[in-house]
Amino acid sequence: MSFDALLLLSFGGPERPEDVMPFLENVTRGRGVPRERLEEVAEHYLHFGGVSPINVLNLDIIAAVAAELATAGIDLPVYFGNRNWHPMVEDTVARMAADGVRSALVFPTSAWGGYSGCLQYHEDITRARAAFGAGAPELVKLRQYFDHPLLIESFADAIRAAVAELPAGRRDRARLVFTAHSIPVSADVTAGPPADGGRLYSRQVAEAARLCAEATGFTEYDLVWQSRSGPPQVPWLDPDIVDHLEVLSDKGVDAVVVCPVGFVSDHLEVIWDLDNEAKDKAAELDMAFARAATPGADPRFARLVVELIREQVAEAAARRLGAVPGYGCTRNGDPCAVGCCAPARRSVPAGR
Repeated sequence: MSFDALLLLSFGGPERPEDVMPFLENVTRGRGVPRERLEEVAEHYLHFGGVSPINVLNLDIIAAVAAELATAGIDLPVYFGNRNWHPMVEDTVARMAADGVRSALVFPTSAWGGYSGCLQYHEDITRARAAFGAGAPELVKLRQYFDHPLLIESFADAIRAAVAELPAGRRDRARLVFTAHSIPVSADVTAGPPADGGRLYSRQVAEAARLCAEATGFTEYDLVWQSRSGPPQVPWLDPDIVDHLEVLSDKGVDAVVVCPVGFVSDHLEVIWDLDNEAKDKAAELDMAFARAATPGADPRFARLVVELIREQVAEAAARRLGAVPGYGCTRNGDPCAVGCCAPARRSVPAGR
């Protein structure tokens, strides 16, 4: 199958204060999230002027990918669509059709399996094609890439750079802590093949953390979670990063490097939960704190995208480092045949 374009599909984020509540209502529509919780998350956005960094970061990724495609001699225009805010993916697919695009690859800004990390992107594709109707472009979502060598290399270099930011006298004893977006425990249980053992998302995150730690020479590290947004009676993946810093302090740890392995860019959760809440907690505990950069701005990330494209346009071999299952491409929003990403109960975190 030949392709006419690439669609970068992302979460979306507000770009002015008056966008914040409508955006959050889009994110949580049909999920029964209390108004008070939306107002709480809205304050996080308003702390930064009501502007999420995600759209600008995605535009930077698009520019880098377009340049990398040109260097590679691959003629694919790059389009941009979001799930929850403008440019909405439905509008982007309509524009692609008007431009004569008949088939396109879709790169999601999530490396993971699971409902929020994968299956919901398939639903976005299905919804956007249905909104256009007959003649909508054929859309093929690229595979999960949580253990791609270029992603791991980028995180590994970011960890090394973060270690160098710590006071010289504390670097050698710094604790490496990986974080990813928490989800309800029920949403982490997938309906995939029994051999996969369920819990696809958390297992993939754990594998990426292991690979990054191995690449940087850390034999001990922790994997914790952040950005929980559900009611207290619903179990979510834990421990939370802020709570974990207190535990580490009680054990005598006085320096940490935090790597947001679950994020490809500095989403609002990264700059709020880590650069504000976690950093402030570390200061309160007299703990040296350094946060590793996310890979989206690294030139290797654009190369990663082009490698995934080459797998489809040139039958290039897929490069993977891990042993945990990852799944491949599907067409027009159809979920993977093995049902690997369908959770027991769908629930999506608020805000990104």
